[in-house]
Amino acid sequence: PIDGTTNFLHGIPHFAISIALKSKDEILSGLIFDPIKDEIFFAEKEKGAYMNNQRLRVSKKNSLNECLFSSNHEGVKFSNLNMRCSGSAALDLAYVASGRLDGYFQNKINLWDVAAGALLVKEAGGIVNNYDKFDINKIDIKASSAAINDKMMEKLKNF
Repeated sequence: PIDGTTNFLHGIPHFAISIALKSKDEILSGLIFDPIKDEIFFAEKEKGAYMNNQRLRVSKKNSLNECLFSSNHEGVKFSNLNMRCSGSAALDLAYVASGRLDGYFQNKINLWDVAAGALLVKEAGGIVNNYDKFDINKIDIKASSAAINDKMMEKLKNF
């Protein structure tokens, strides 16, 4: 399964293969492969998150002005947040887990697009809001480091 299908179809080199194992309402493992950069992000519940066998940790930034966020909500302006729209939720979450991005949020997205990435963020020390309420239907996700989660959630309270 390719996440970032539109990017892939247009020759934009920002897409990934994303798979996760969910059993008894728990995401147990996840893997995101970026074939362009040859990066494999993976996590297992309670065993940490890794990229090409190097341990991942979320960003330590605590000022929103220094942070970089991603969302695929095109045309939506979030005041005072440095935003990017990449077109791949899976890679965005992998980047939050690795500290490349500081936060990610999206409403009404498919579980299969974010399941592996959500586990990566949690295992890298981050927070994924509503993680325990994920089901197969469209979900809302907000993910970041613990250091900025409350501040991010305040900015997104009407989102």
